Amino acid sequence: MNKAMRAGAPVRALGAMSGTSLDGVDAAVVETDGERILGFGPTGYRAYSTEERAVLRAALGRWQGPELSVAARVVEEAHIAALTGFDAVDLIGFHGQTAAHEPRGRGTLQLGDGSVLAEALGRPVVWDFRSDDVAMGGEGAPLAPFFHFACAKWIGATGPLCFLNLGGVGNLTYVDPTFDRPEAPGALLAFDTGPANAPVNDLMQERQGLEMDEGGRLAARGTVETGALELFLAEPYFARLPPKSLDRNDFAEMIALVGELSDADAAATLLGMCAAGVVQGMDHCPHPPDRVLVTGGGRHNPVLMEMLRAGLDCPVDPVEAVGLDGDMLEAQAFAYLAVRVARGLPTSAPGTTGVRALVGGGTLSRPRIEKAG
Repeated sequence: MNKAMRAGAPVRALGAMSGTSLDGVDAAVVETDGERILGFGPTGYRAYSTEERAVLRAALGRWQGPELSVAARVVEEAHIAALTGFDAVDLIGFHGQTAAHEPRGRGTLQLGDGSVLAEALGRPVVWDFRSDDVAMGGEGAPLAPFFHFACAKWIGATGPLCFLNLGGVGNLTYVDPTFDRPEAPGALLAFDTGPANAPVNDLMQERQGLEMDEGGRLAARGTVETGALELFLAEPYFARLPPKSLDRNDFAEMIALVGELSDADAAATLLGMCAAGVVQGMDHCPHPPDRVLVTGGGRHNPVLMEMLRAGLDCPVDPVEAVGLDGDMLEAQAFAYLAVRVARGLPTSAPGTTGVRALVGGGTLSRPRIEKAG
């Protein structure tokens, strides 16, 4: 594999992502030379059980304690299950599960040891993608923008566009595909827009014992409370210039802001906050984008999508409109980034994370016995 990486030969990489929504593990294969997307391969998904999700929730926001080691084992076992059975894989990209993220303080913490996966799966694993970026003064997030740049090239985009990922937290990537490389100044701008699905999911769990507002059915019956929305937008985060990033629980007080509202009005208001964060964030884009392509679970919520269309001055479409897979784009991103790390290419830049210089973050762990094919 080393020779192939040095030569820039095509690599069949398998990426895995477990996001802050805590729904499960996405797995996807990408064929790439670390710069161009050469093709997409099979995908898979392994849901977390109710018990596993409870263990992961208990670890959120923690930097130490027994909860972290228990949660790490859950993460590792779930990923091993999700990644077993993929054939002809050269390399694995393993993001891990973010427990805490405080780039201007204690750093960033993703649960799961890539060396454990490497031994179990018999494949080289690239992991711990964020730590080097934070150590160099970056936010450590978002990391998908370099892959978004490759996706813009893949779909043949000629003008600026935005990729909007609506997972637990929302993040926006502005891409100018007229540049040749993602690390070129001006090619990318990226930042977290604010909370996305996490507050609504937490609300549904707390009030109705459900994991999510399926299809936005509850929010569709509600009305946005403008007073709560104004308090939300007054948060200092929105006045900061990008790049900038959030932890899943940075806006935990949002639940308190809707505490006196009915379930339907609370759900609608939390979605309104998500959409308002995106609309406000669009002001940071160097030029108005031709369109916004939405990925992540939020694109399945018709109420949220209509809020975005009402607030933005350009077409807003799920990424499926251009032939991409919105459920797997993050997993595909870490497959792509794994190849870049293995080839010594940068994975973040000042315009994507605020890092002082180009960084190719990540640790490569090899199994003692590597499986063939």
